[in-house]
Amino acid sequence: MMLSAARALLARDARLLWRRRGDALQPALFALLVVVLFALALGGQARELERVAAPVLWLAVLLAGLLALDTLFRSDAEDGSLEQWMLAPVPLAWLVLVRTFMHWASTALPLLIATPLLGELLHLPRGQLPVLMASLALGTPLLSLLGAVVAALTVGMRRSGILVALLALPLYVPVLVFGAGAVAVAAQGLDATAPLLLLGAGLVMALVLAPIAAAAAIRIALS
Repeated sequence: MMLSAARALLARDARLLWRRRGDALQPALFALLVVVLFALALGGQARELERVAAPVLWLAVLLAGLLALDTLFRSDAEDGSLEQWMLAPVPLAWLVLVRTFMHWASTALPLLIATPLLGELLHLPRGQLPVLMASLALGTPLLSLLGAVVAALTVGMRRSGILVALLALPLYVPVLVFGAGAVAVAAQGLDATAPLLLLGAGLVMALVLAPIAAAAAIRIALS
């Protein structure tokens, strides 16, 4: 039953995403705009760009996910779908996890695939690309899970976009530090395993705790 509910929710979200594909492309276009503006601001100088390439890419991905965070549960709260989630014969935390996966797949995954191309635009040293890809693969789902908790806390509020950003950014900072720090450590010729393991540990904890916390927040917001 849980798998059937997950497939149904993913199919519904995919259809809605296709109907609003213009809005769905906004986070990816925003991240591309951030990368291009940084490249232009630094004059396209390879030596300057390669020093900031990894932090810029991490910041672009983080801001792109933050841009779509307010809409994670907003439309479902407005049309009454969240009440149906609470009455469904599957755990609410499971549905929250499925929705969070869809958020990650529609915002972070396209940027993760485009990272090699964006890295070339910023003259990222090719030796740093595997560490950057690994840090993004571990860090972006963690960002989505943390963001789901914040979005659930504010789902009952109107015009909470700025509040969502203010609540989410302090949670995002450690992920940004460890993600960009792993690439900085690799750039110095050192082993980047430690920050990657910390990101992995955070992801495992968030996979267990974040859906439960978000489900509890949704129940409180709708009660």
